[in-house]
Amino acid sequence: MKRLSILGAGSWGTALALALAPRFDSVRMWVFEEDLAERMKTNRENDVFLPGFALPPNIEFRSSIAEALEGAEFVLGVMPSHHARRVYTSALPFLTPGCALVSATKGLENGSLLRMSQVIQQVTQLPVAALSGPTFAREVARGEPTALVVASEDVDLSSRVQAAFSGPAFRLYTNCDPIGVETGAALKNVIAIGAGVCAGLGLGSNTMAALITRGLAEITRLAVAMGGKPLTLAGLAGLGDLVLTCTGELSRNRTVGMELAKGRKLDEIISGMKMVAEGVQTTYAAVDLAKKQGVELPITSQMDSIFRHGKAPKDAIRELMERSLKGE
Repeated sequence: MKRLSILGAGSWGTALALALAPRFDSVRMWVFEEDLAERMKTNRENDVFLPGFALPPNIEFRSSIAEALEGAEFVLGVMPSHHARRVYTSALPFLTPGCALVSATKGLENGSLLRMSQVIQQVTQLPVAALSGPTFAREVARGEPTALVVASEDVDLSSRVQAAFSGPAFRLYTNCDPIGVETGAALKNVIAIGAGVCAGLGLGSNTMAALITRGLAEITRLAVAMGGKPLTLAGLAGLGDLVLTCTGELSRNRTVGMELAKGRKLDEIISGMKMVAEGVQTTYAAVDLAKKQGVELPITSQMDSIFRHGKAPKDAIRELMERSLKGE
């Protein structure tokens, strides 16, 4: 029996369950909300986070982490970043020896400023692979062709995950640079909020292209300062995910930016969302991490000023355009 456990039943966790169910004999999902777990058992649908998709019979739902992890050969974490440490600490006693740990959470841990694989390794003392790439949950759930990257310093682990997860519409590439992959995955959400601001203000393609390009430049600077490889950021977890999240209408983070451009307050926007927009918390962590690494992140810093100090988006854009001139 090939068994997969998925920790987290949001839209992305549910979409991954749908994509991976044909590849495993058994898929068990840990669902935090007990009432949702019961409805998913009865109705075979995630009516809160990904309605409209029938869940196949080999996917089971558990509100107990111990039950969800029983006999798991692969463990895939898809919880919000601010819950990761707590969830993996709870999961630790129930991990099967030799299981493959895979993180599909995109974000940084506030306070420690650690990437998700670092958090998991700190808690479990086990090798971890990071799964990332340009993906919208609904498109993955529909079975549309999708390409991702799985990154780990443990080459055997990333190859094992690649072989187990890849299918006709779900293609994985291996990578040995988790620093670059996870930094790109986290910070693209910050730039995507900025893209939403630009779209909400009615700015056109010139502005969007400049934002994406300069956003990629600052993400790359930070990744390289931490030991990542520039080429990684030109791939699926860097440029690919950044373009998707900045331009796609299904992007939660882009939606936050569009609402900010309308003059709505951040707290009001966040409180009205069912799902987490990781870019907000990532902005705070990224600013602190940039200071620690001695790296300049102009776009991220302006987003931080909008969030923390209520700076008007138009003023943030003006300040970016009026910065001292320099070479590319």
